[in-house]
Amino acid sequence: MVYTIEELFIGQIARLQRTFSEADVRACNELTKDYSPVYRPSEENWENYYHQPIVPGLLTEGLINQVISDKLPGSACILLQKELIFYHPVFVGDVITAELEIIDINIERNWVTQKVTCYNEVGNEVIKGQAVIFLLSNKN
Repeated sequence: MVYTIEELFIGQIARLQRTFSEADVRACNELTKDYSPVYRPSEENWENYYHQPIVPGLLTEGLINQVISDKLPGSACILLQKELIFYHPVFVGDVITAELEIIDINIERNWVTQKVTCYNEVGNEVIKGQAVIFLLSNKN
């Protein structure tokens, strides 16, 4: 569903879930040219960093952006601000849920502020923060 700013309300929640694969990590590494050993299971020394390869934060942030563009508001918007704290690493194979909740609406500016929470399949928060978006139009 696509929402106009008038249809949004404080407390409104949207979620998406995704499992990140080694192929996702490789594609992200190629696009960003970030080849840190924490992302590569084939490196002999990766076990010195974490007990398994981690997913780049950029991929999990992408899931947050997908919730905004596909669900809440699901309409044309521009990300104005995003503040995130990464509490725990996301590992390849983790099932990550990104949940966004509207906490403020500024109709005069067409701004919407959303609380961001991402958690893994066992319920551990991996990312927390907020995002402010600018809705480009009030029309469907």
